[in-house]
This record gives sequence, C-alpha cells and structure tokens, in this order.
Amino acid sequence: MRWLYRLERKYGRFAIPNLMIYITLTMLAVYILQGVVGIPVMSWLSFSRTAILRGQIWRLITFVFSPPGSGVLTVVIALYFYYFIGSSLENAWGAFQFNVYYLCGILGAIAAGLISGSTTNTYLNLSLFLAFAQLYPEQRVLLFFIIPVKVKWLAWADWALFGLQFLAGVFYGFVYKDWSTCAAILMSLVNFFLFFGPDFIDRWKSNRRYSATRRNWRREMGDRRW
Repeated sequence: MRWLYRLERKYGRFAIPNLMIYITLTMLAVYILQGVVGIPVMSWLSFSRTAILRGQIWRLITFVFSPPGSGVLTVVIALYFYYFIGSSLENAWGAFQFNVYYLCGILGAIAAGLISGSTTNTYLNLSLFLAFAQLYPEQRVLLFFIIPVKVKWLAWADWALFGLQFLAGVFYGFVYKDWSTCAAILMSLVNFFLFFGPDFIDRWKSNRRYSATRRNWRREMGDRRW
C-alpha cells in the first residue's frame, strides 16, 4: 500500500495515538449519561439523514460514540474488547495507519447512512474485528466466557452473516427496487477491502501461477513417460 506510506510521510504527525482509548471512554460516558443519569443523549447523537439535512451535522460523527448494548456487563466487556482489538491493530500498523483504517470505516458508514437513511457503528466496529482476525487468525477468545475459539472461525461466521444479509438485500432490491441494504453492507466494509483487498488479489494471482506451474509440470511428466 504505497499510497498509505506516502500519506504517512506527509501527514503522520497528525495521527492520534491510542485512538481507541478516547473512543471507548466516550462510549462509556455516553452510556453513563443515558443509562445511569437518564439524559437522552442517544437521541441527539445517533445518525439521522433527515436531521443532518436539517443542519444537525454533528450526527455525521457522534454516532460513532453509541455504546454497544444496554446492560452494564455487556457494555464493559464489549468496550474492553474494542479497546483490545483497536490497540492490537495500532501496535501492528502504527497510529497513523490505524487512524486511516478507522476513518475510512467512518466514511463508509456515513455513506451507507446517507444511502439508507440511517446507520450505526455496528458494522464499523465489526470491521475492526475482521481486520484483527485477518492479522491474528490463531488468537483464541472465550466464547460465552467458556469455550475457547480461534478468531478466524468467528470471522468466518461474521462473513457468513454478511453474505446472508447481502442476499436478503439483493432479494429486497429485485422485489421492491430498493438496493440501499446492499449498498450499506458494501460501503460499511470499504476500509477492510481497501486495506486487505490487494493482499487477496496477490494471493489469488499467486495461487493461479502455482496451479499453472503444476499443470505444466504434470503435462511434461506425462509426455516424458511416453
């Protein structure tokens, strides 16, 4: 990703280190204000295309800070998991590249919201997990706090869920002429494909060259036998 290295040389000084600390702490603050204090901050922060077009442009960013769930234990565990994944990606890529990945995810979510009318940070946070699974496929996590599972299998389950949702969106598009679901799913994964797409393409090309080499070798060996 030469373009990313060029950007880092020019703008790397603007990177925000430990970004996920700020993100998760803000999510926690929003949860406390909403769930404990009783201030309806979520109604002011959530993404709404209608509200944005009326001038509430802060919603283009503040939806990122929506807490994951409503139960205390669920929120605490999810926020720790987000922090762990985000810090792991930042350690692997550096602060600037992780900032770019997260920013691209935000832009994709915004595009999805403008297409469909609303969006959440669910797919954005899921894109962090998919990137983590791509870099650390053998890492184990405790499913239901009991069953050790490699993250690559959880990632495959998420991809399967994406596929089912996309197929449902295709069906909905053909029947009701509304392709917003498909567009939203694709846009929400733009950061993942932007970062890992070239690796997939290179791997596919390498596998094709390897298969062609094996076929030529078998053909030559068959000719020699005759």
